[in-house]
Amino acid sequence: MNLPVEIYSVESVRRIDDAAINQAGIGGYELMTRAAQAALDAARRKFPEAKRWQIVCGPGNNGGDGYVLARLAAQKGIAVSVLAATPPDALSGDAKTAFLDLAAQGGVVGEWQGELDDEAHLLVDALLGSGLQRDLDGKFAKIVEAINVHLGGVMSLDIPTGLNGNSGQIMGTAVVADLTVTFVGLKAGLFIGSAARCVGEIAFAGLGIPADCRDGIPVQMRRIDDTVLQLALPPRQADAHKGDFGHLLLIGGGPGMPGAVRLAGAAALRSGAGRVTVATHPGNVVPVAADCPELMFRAVAEAADLADILSRVDTIAIGPGLGTGEWARQLLDVALDAGLPLVLDADALNLLPTQAKRAKGWILTPHPGEAARLLDSRPAAIQKDRPKALADLKERYGGTIVLKGAGTLVSAENGPCWLCTAGNPGMAAPGMGDVLTGIIAGLVAQGLAAELAAVCGVLAHAHAGDVAAKAGQRGLMASDLLPELRTLLNP
Repeated sequence: MNLPVEIYSVESVRRIDDAAINQAGIGGYELMTRAAQAALDAARRKFPEAKRWQIVCGPGNNGGDGYVLARLAAQKGIAVSVLAATPPDALSGDAKTAFLDLAAQGGVVGEWQGELDDEAHLLVDALLGSGLQRDLDGKFAKIVEAINVHLGGVMSLDIPTGLNGNSGQIMGTAVVADLTVTFVGLKAGLFIGSAARCVGEIAFAGLGIPADCRDGIPVQMRRIDDTVLQLALPPRQADAHKGDFGHLLLIGGGPGMPGAVRLAGAAALRSGAGRVTVATHPGNVVPVAADCPELMFRAVAEAADLADILSRVDTIAIGPGLGTGEWARQLLDVALDAGLPLVLDADALNLLPTQAKRAKGWILTPHPGEAARLLDSRPAAIQKDRPKALADLKERYGGTIVLKGAGTLVSAENGPCWLCTAGNPGMAAPGMGDVLTGIIAGLVAQGLAAELAAVCGVLAHAHAGDVAAKAGQRGLMASDLLPELRTLLNP
């Protein structure tokens, strides 16, 4: 996605739009025309074979965008029909002008009578945009349901109707689009909550609004883009040796659970860590060593077995396959008291609420279920407002928080949080979190600050998943990411 880094709330995007009109002197109808032209160009790229369109227009400016789009598409020889969800006579302002210009060109607008054009190759959702405040019902819900069962392609203007522009929650029902063309500024609701199932491909049009129209308007999130990897991971010096790249101690793998630490350890090596020692239950050493001989091992029957190695490592990661019994609790106590940079995942996070600790330097990597336990909440509540959950985790526990899931979020010490827009549903598979832990911990061991290591690790992990998924998302395994990491982490 060729998208800006800055992501805003709906309210902030409206402020940018107002500044364009009132400060830069760009008329509202001119912005509407630019939006429609951008949508036309995006639709022709995405759906080049679509020669018959139907545009469904709502009562506000989103509908106005649709009326202008219909006029411009007809000028290009596309067969366009338009349905109005509400009587056009009730339109006002720029939306009314858009309707009148379409009518003056000979465009005919029909009213919704319960059916769409079965032969349309492309449906355009120009119903409600980002201003929705309550669940859809009645006529609008029926139109959305009809769009979703239609066999043609679907393009939404600005945001799929029914998707909350701030939270990404589905408001009763929502259009499932193949393409969403969004305008002026990226809205948070396009990337979090349930957005991934609704938005399809995202195209952005800034509409030529001057940059100073954004001055002083708060950014809610920053999208992680590839430049962060290029800046954080320069080529290595020609005389480098493995001692320059840190020694990671990875603690995990309780009795009978060797797989998670093996994945995390291999990922740490693939991320460039100089040395990785896996501290695990004695019964796990042989199977993991046989599978990944590049790892070093420490058989740990009790916490005292870690005493001598702690002075020789630079970073600790703990949690993959750890378990929650007494053995695990003792090892977590050692890790928390070691005074080293620390990455916590999986069972270490499940045990953390019993510790009543807060630290500035650690990295916590919960998925929604683990986040819910850390906050005495429920996964559904975490997903309903992921940015708030991220802020609450940082407030309670400190450090850097990686809230995993579709649209992984990373907290920031200063400024808005980070959002990862890469990744795919195939990554909802066992062991993916263990690989991420290994990547982040390996980067910390090489000297990256916690926030930067988390941001780079999340992006590299997501990109690796996308590359691996080119062969298909279904059946993607966590170990499929490992061969891709070396290329991605050498930008």
